[in-house]
Amino acid sequence: MVMGDLLTFTDRGIWCAAGDFHIDPWRPVARALLTHGHSDHARPGMGRYLCTDIAAPVVRHRLGAISLDTVVYGEARRIGDVTVSFHPAGHVPGSAQIKVEHRGEVWVASGDYKTVDDGLSTAFEPVGCHAFITESTFGLPVFRWPDDATLAAALNSWWAGNAAAGRVSLLGAYALGKAQRLLRLIDPAIGPVLTHGAIEATNGVLRAQGIALPATQRVTSETRPRDHPGALVLATPSALGGPWARRFSTEGAPAATAYASGWMALRGVRRRRAAERGFVISDHADWDGLTGAIQATGAERVFVTHGYTAVFARWLQSQGYDARPVATAYEGESLDAAEPGGPAEPGA
Repeated sequence: MVMGDLLTFTDRGIWCAAGDFHIDPWRPVARALLTHGHSDHARPGMGRYLCTDIAAPVVRHRLGAISLDTVVYGEARRIGDVTVSFHPAGHVPGSAQIKVEHRGEVWVASGDYKTVDDGLSTAFEPVGCHAFITESTFGLPVFRWPDDATLAAALNSWWAGNAAAGRVSLLGAYALGKAQRLLRLIDPAIGPVLTHGAIEATNGVLRAQGIALPATQRVTSETRPRDHPGALVLATPSALGGPWARRFSTEGAPAATAYASGWMALRGVRRRRAAERGFVISDHADWDGLTGAIQATGAERVFVTHGYTAVFARWLQSQGYDARPVATAYEGESLDAAEPGGPAEPGA
């Protein structure tokens, strides 16, 4: 157990004693404040939940009938002896950093975040604090993301080339966040866009909130590649290596396969995944995003969770921060699951 003045890292999650609540707990607790809807941060079994109004539809979709209250960004809420507020994290729609204030001391639990505005999520806003809890999924200098224009050009060129050759393009991406970002980068004029059931279900939730996305069609057991020549198929990463994906290959035109992930920045990852292409894109901050966000908070104390925790904490110490790694049950970006922290979601 690592103790802090306001927040305590326990075997159930990040606990605020003065407010008697947990932030993104991974075991059942009475009251959970959620940074966002990915399954390693929003888990079932809590007594009560609190999240942003934008995150709530996805949280309800994934957790079912729960006791859920919402706040808007920046709204102050008194809980016990502390004041809490939720501020944009830029990770996925509705994602938030949670600010906790008590007797002049301010802590911020950032959950997952990225500092580049993707046009889909509310853009990240630095929050001044004394102590900052940060992820470190991509906490090495090798991780630096290309801009959206560069990524869109590469993605559409790959898809168009495959379509011209009569091949279906299979692209692996998380159901929440990354899939929708990719949809906003593609050129729908190239061909039809098909989606795995988990992705299409999430698309439906977000569209119902007024988030504009290109037209897509859910893959079903009746879907055949000959009916959708030159299609782009967005799939959860775990679906690409199994029978779900094999239906899109024929003897004359095997499907082209690619992954969209921050891990594609590392040499050898794409080769080990047996993918033809890898597109570097992530809903997590890259090296510049992490270091810039921490500097912008003005925090003196930094707690480093999930990712390159020890390495990143040592680098922060070398820069004069009181930094330490903390063990949690959060997960970063994976190429094996439908989303961080969870198994593949059901889909045709």
